Amino acid sequence: MDYIADIKTPYYIIDESLILKNLQVLRSVKQKTGCKILLAQKAFSSFYFYPLIAQYLDGVTSSGLYEAKLGYEKMGKENHIFSPAYKDDEFDEIAKICGFIVFNSIGQLVKFKERARKHNAQIALRINPEISTQDTPLYDPCAPFSRLGVTSGEFFQNLDKIEGISGLHFHTLCEQNSDALEVTLAEAERRFGAYFDKIKWINFGGGHHITRDDYDIPRLVRLITYIKDKYNLEVYLEPGEAVVLNSGFLISTVLDIIDRGKKIAILDTSAACHMPDVLEVPYKPKILGEGGQYQYRLGGPTCLAGDIIGDYNFKKPLNIGDKIIFEDMALYTIVKNNTFNGIGLPSIVTKDLQGNIRLIKEFGYLDFLERLS
Repeated sequence: MDYIADIKTPYYIIDESLILKNLQVLRSVKQKTGCKILLAQKAFSSFYFYPLIAQYLDGVTSSGLYEAKLGYEKMGKENHIFSPAYKDDEFDEIAKICGFIVFNSIGQLVKFKERARKHNAQIALRINPEISTQDTPLYDPCAPFSRLGVTSGEFFQNLDKIEGISGLHFHTLCEQNSDALEVTLAEAERRFGAYFDKIKWINFGGGHHITRDDYDIPRLVRLITYIKDKYNLEVYLEPGEAVVLNSGFLISTVLDIIDRGKKIAILDTSAACHMPDVLEVPYKPKILGEGGQYQYRLGGPTCLAGDIIGDYNFKKPLNIGDKIIFEDMALYTIVKNNTFNGIGLPSIVTKDLQGNIRLIKEFGYLDFLERLS
């Protein structure tokens, strides 16, 4: 298979041609609407690929100081940041490198806005439209008692403290289509629209699955254009997944096969360590070429009883030494993986635009050790 190389498993392999395909879709949205699109580094921050991404997107958005420094140093374009709360001893460094700072509360805005302005950073406030478009509270910023964003009641009761902000930001979606954005945007306009003529830009946040095959791009274009034209606002989107959706793979090797009334293949890849969202979301990743009459449960090499990736069918029986290719492994993997049980981190590999496979980064014992010193 194209993604199997003479490289020790496990390894993530990122196909630059597939990233490019996503970037071209995102660029088409920019061209049709004049909006700006940022990479949400929380989903993907492998900076080796930033030169390619920078040719198509307008910059990055970060969730903390380290991500902000990475975007500043490795992307070098617009640098946005949002955090539920900023640390006092980090804020000045953030303000020096971030041109756009979004605050989560009136209190944080009041505390830091003058320090931000000393560095000419544009300041904004995250708003909570208070309308849910998903069923999982873990990923719903509009769930009851949410700590994320200012409600309209609090917003308009504190207009004297808000005066002078440059933008508003909302982020309510998770892997959703533009119909969910339409619902959210209508409520955001209803609750906060009276203030739209006092700002320069609005950020629709992330969670837009723009590069998914069934995504309704014409609806997205219409929504962006509507806000731009009606309020003369710059519109930002900050997808993470959409930038690298379906562009990465995790290559694993079968270490052992046991039978407990169900055949179980033990891999050198761990759900807990190498693809944490399998357990946290949870979800079952797809495997390249899956399907057939031979069923196996795939499990990881850690001591965690629940380190199970899922049950899969194959066209022929598995053997020790066989390679398994997990799909859509660029997002929320490299940024979240860990060394629980002393399990090594997968290497990072690229398949470049010319089809060449290259090892970018290999991890070892010191990467485990230095986190524990």
